[in-house]
Amino acid sequence: MTKLMIYGAAGYTGRMAAANARSHGLDLVLAGRVKDETRLVILAEELGAEYRLFSVDDRAVAMAALNDVGVLLNCAGPFMRTAEPLMRACLATGVHYLDIAAEMDSYRLAETLDDEARAAGVMLLPGSGGSVAMLGSLAGHAATRVAAPAKLSIALHVTGGFSRGSAISASENVTTETLHRVDGKLVSRSAEEVRAFDFGKGPMPSFPVTLPDLITIWRATDIPNIETFLHVSEGAFPEGDLAAMPDGPTPEQREANRYQAVVEVTAEDGTVVRSILDTVNGYTFTTIAAAEAARRVLGGEARPGFQTPAMLFGNGFAETIADTSIIDL
Repeated sequence: MTKLMIYGAAGYTGRMAAANARSHGLDLVLAGRVKDETRLVILAEELGAEYRLFSVDDRAVAMAALNDVGVLLNCAGPFMRTAEPLMRACLATGVHYLDIAAEMDSYRLAETLDDEARAAGVMLLPGSGGSVAMLGSLAGHAATRVAAPAKLSIALHVTGGFSRGSAISASENVTTETLHRVDGKLVSRSAEEVRAFDFGKGPMPSFPVTLPDLITIWRATDIPNIETFLHVSEGAFPEGDLAAMPDGPTPEQREANRYQAVVEVTAEDGTVVRSILDTVNGYTFTTIAAAEAARRVLGGEARPGFQTPAMLFGNGFAETIADTSIIDL
C-alpha cells in the first residue's frame, strides 16, 4: 500500500501538510467530512489528488475508505473526537496511523492500544509533527550529554498566534489537572510553580502545563522525572469568539514568528546540561515534519506499536526539518 491519506485535509494545517506531501511526489488521498466537500474538491484539483468523504464515527465506511491506503495522517482536531475511531479503523485495516495531536488523551490512548497495535503489525505515531517532534528531538539530544539522566525540565516558547482549529481544540481540552512525572509516575503538581527559562533572549516566565511529552519523552528516554512548561508570547493566545478567528496565521506572520524550546537535564551525580532548539513557526514545522514522517513511513521506516518521532527516526529528526537547529549551552 503506497497511498497516504490525510484526514482533515480541508483544514488550515491539513492543507499545508497535503501540499508538502504532494511536493514529495506521494500518492495522495485527501479526506474529510461531507461538510468539507467543497474545500476538498478545490484542494484536490489544485494538488491533482483524489478525495474521499466519510465520518470517523461510521466505522464501516471509514474502513472501506482505508482499504488501499498504507498510511493515514490525521490532521482533524479536536483529536479527542477523531483519534480513537481512526486509530481503531487503522488497526482493523492494517494501516499505519500518524497525527499531529498536542492533546494528552491521544497519547494515553496509544499507550492503551500498544499491545493490540503490535499484534496487528500497525504503528501508532501520534505527534508525527509539531511540538512532540520538536521537544522529543531536543530532549533526546540533551539526554545523551550525561551518563545517567535523572530529571528533565523542558519548556516551549509559542509565538505568532493560533489557527482557528487549534484554538478550538485547545479550548475543548483545557486540563483541570497539571501533571509532571515523578519516579516514573504521572502525579499532580501546582499550576503556580512558574519557572524562568531563557529561550535565547533572557529569562522568560513559563508556567507548568500537562503536555503529551510527559509520555513521549519518558517513553523514548526512560528519564524518571520530567516536567513540561510553556511560555506564550503576548497576543499569541486567542481571546473572544473563536469561531470568528481567521483560518490561521498568514505566511508573513509565520515567517516573522519562530519557535524556541529549551531543556535542562540533571544527571544522577548532579551534573546539569542545557540545550536550546530554534526553529520555524510551529505550523510551518508541523506540516513539513508530518509530511516527511509520512514519506519515511511509506518508505518502510515503521515499527509496530506506539512509537514517537525521536524513537523512530532518531534524535536528529527535528534538525532535518526546515531551518531547525539545536545548540548546547
